[in-house]
This record gives sequence, C-alpha cells and structure tokens, in this order.
Amino acid sequence: MTTSLQHLNFGTACPLRTPHHSKLKSSVSLRASGRFFRSPDLCALRNVKRAFRPTTLSTLTSAAFETEGQEITCRAAVAFEPNKPLELVDVQVAAPQAGEVRVKIAATALCHTDQYTLEGLDPEGLFPCILGHEASGVVESVGEGVTSVKPGDHVIPCYQAYCGECKFCQRPRINLCASVRNWTGRGVMKADDGVRFTHEGKPIYHFMGTSTFAEYTVLHEQSVALVNKEAPLDKICLLGCGVATGWGAVENTAQVEAGATVAVFGLGAVGLSVIEGAVRAGASRIIAVDINSDKFGPAKEWVSMSSVPCPWEMVKPGCQRGGDAGEVVKP
Repeated sequence: MTTSLQHLNFGTACPLRTPHHSKLKSSVSLRASGRFFRSPDLCALRNVKRAFRPTTLSTLTSAAFETEGQEITCRAAVAFEPNKPLELVDVQVAAPQAGEVRVKIAATALCHTDQYTLEGLDPEGLFPCILGHEASGVVESVGEGVTSVKPGDHVIPCYQAYCGECKFCQRPRINLCASVRNWTGRGVMKADDGVRFTHEGKPIYHFMGTSTFAEYTVLHEQSVALVNKEAPLDKICLLGCGVATGWGAVENTAQVEAGATVAVFGLGAVGLSVIEGAVRAGASRIIAVDINSDKFGPAKEWVSMSSVPCPWEMVKPGCQRGGDAGEVVKP
C-alpha cells in the first residue's frame, strides 16, 4: 500500500492545552489494521477529521512486557525513495541493544521537516528510511545499561539528544548534545553502527534518531524524555518539535523581554506556540500575522483558552507590493 505524506493515517493532535482544537495540527496513529483516512495536502492538515478511536492507554501498557527481547513485526510508513509516496508495509523491529529503548508509538505529528526530507532536500536524508520525529509513546523494553526509563514509562522521542555529560550539555544555553549525533546523522545506532529496522531482510535507516512513522521504534536512551503519565499522549506529541520550537524561538532566539512587542508570522502550531511563549515572557503586545485568514478563528479560540493577558491583534497583510496594506482583525 502506498501513500504520500499528504495521505497518511491521521488522528488528531493539538497544541498543549487545546483539547478542543483538533483543526490546528494533525498526528499520525499507525494502527495494525492499516486503516487510513486522508488529508488533501500538507497545507490543509487542519481539515483532517477523526476517523477512528486512538489507541487506548490500556492497550499500550498491557502488552508492554510480552515482546521484551523479541523481534517485533509491525506496520510502518516507509520512504523507499525520495519524491515517491510512502509505502505502508510490515517491518521487523529488533530488540534494543545496550543503551537503547524500544518504544510503542501512541501518536506522531507531521512536521514539514519530514516533507523536506522526503523531497530529497535533506543532505542527511537516507533512503530507505522511516520518517517522523514529533511523537509520544510508551516504553516497551530497554537494553542493557538503560537506567533513566523502564517498560511502561511514557516518553517523548527527542531528535535533539541530551546526555548531561558532554561539553554541550554542560552549557545551559546549548543543546547540541554530541553523545549520539555522529550516529543519528547517519541513520544508524551507536551500539553497533547498524539499524534496528528491516523489511524483507533489507535494512531500513533511522531518521533523526527517532523514526516515529512506525508502530514501534528504537531510540538511544539519550533521545527519550520521561513524561508524566497523566499527560494525554495524543496531545503531548507536539512537545517533541512544534511546541518546543515555538517556545525556543521566544526564549533562545529572539530572547523576548518583559514589556516587548512581539510580531508572530504564521499561525500554525509553531506560531501559536510562539504566542504562548511570548505571553510567558511577559510581552506587552502581540501582533499575529498570517496571509490565511481562515486561521484567525482557531487562533482566537487558542488565545481565549490560553488567557492571554496582554493586548493582541491579528493582521492579514496585503498580497501586492505597494497595494493594500492588509487588514487588522481584532480578537
């Protein structure tokens, strides 16, 4: 079965604290049944509709120990070649080796980086591979020496690893951990320079050290973050990239100070997370800009639920140079 990133099996996921805003972002839930429903294109993911009940937590945890130490056969959306549709196939996922964690994926979101790599533009993109990096799941088993997580724990896969020991992790404002970077950039695991995915006996490369477009994946211990079990897995998957990117843009890149005026360009999941980050930083005014006025409605709901205390407005800029300056939409 073939599919493009525009036609993956999507369940809904939402930015943090927006349980009713399923239009804002979508997530993939690769079920064993292989049931699919479709989103017309990457830019229209907000129109995705829920077509099945997401995998329940009891389903995830009840089987957490049954497959320990064994090879698992599961479904995965594999990118066999650049610029070709993904293929939903059975893959074999090996047991984790020393320093590794095998995770059953509960929800995975679609990021433009996945599309970028599929288009053959990523210099580190290797094929065939399993894409996906914005996810959440439950630890199924761990390899020798793993101490930070255990089977049954809820985790978020992290493409930016954290060992806490290298020179980069020791510096508070740098997170370019060097502990496994040489391996994740080559689509392999550190323990043996090999892969944990195979299809018809042939190796499938890892992607960004995460490969979450599969029902099961194997990660380095440094690439999983332990999270509270009360947090909904179909929502917190966005913390793996979109939400963290928005908050990081405010705190680390722009370094927004209290009382600042902040302009946010684009009201997707990242843009809305930037708004939340700006509020956290104490911005005195927020100007949200997007050429797609259809996003203003969901943005109003988001801001309302987030209790933004400062003045803010939404702006649709004019589309022609020297023409209409655009319109200002008051919340």
